[in-house]
Amino acid sequence: MSLKKASILIVLILLIDQISKIYIKTHFQLGEDVKVFSWFHIAFIENDGMAWGTKLSDFTTLISDRSAKLILTLFRIIAVTGIAFWLLDVIKKKKSKTLVFAISIIFAGALGNILDSVFYGFLFSDSIMQVATFLPADGGYESVFHGNVVDMLYFPLWSGVLPEGIPLIGGKYFSFFDPVFNIADVAISTGIGILIVFNKKAFK
Repeated sequence: MSLKKASILIVLILLIDQISKIYIKTHFQLGEDVKVFSWFHIAFIENDGMAWGTKLSDFTTLISDRSAKLILTLFRIIAVTGIAFWLLDVIKKKKSKTLVFAISIIFAGALGNILDSVFYGFLFSDSIMQVATFLPADGGYESVFHGNVVDMLYFPLWSGVLPEGIPLIGGKYFSFFDPVFNIADVAISTGIGILIVFNKKAFK
């Protein structure tokens, strides 16, 4: 897989990711949930932490939420830079198409979420009880490097009380699938999944 093809793939994923996020940000209020099907909703939330909203400040009182957010954003930038060098290296060494494809979509997804964290804070007004505006006259809801990642894809596939016969969790209410995510998350998860499932093909 050539650098040109990998670049086209990355740009395509970034465009889909950013267009979907900007549309949600400028058409939905925070917390708004639109039911498309019983198993699929468009639910607008913002994530200012890591996966499932976890923050560095959740693990220690020695760091503030703002400092934790800045550290997370800088770490993401360093990580995506490392992924970029890895991608260029495997393309240069003509590694398997599977490996190049997987790294490309992981890179695109990581970069997509970084754009939110770095720029969305000053590009948009907040979405609390209102639809955000782009480049508001009074400034954005946060400074550079402190933006929140926009999530909107929600798949409540099943919910109910589990059978009593299931050990430990029987008789308890259970729902699947609760996380709300975005296109960038899908790209990252898919890329990692490919590397795990097709490990021998990716790393010949």
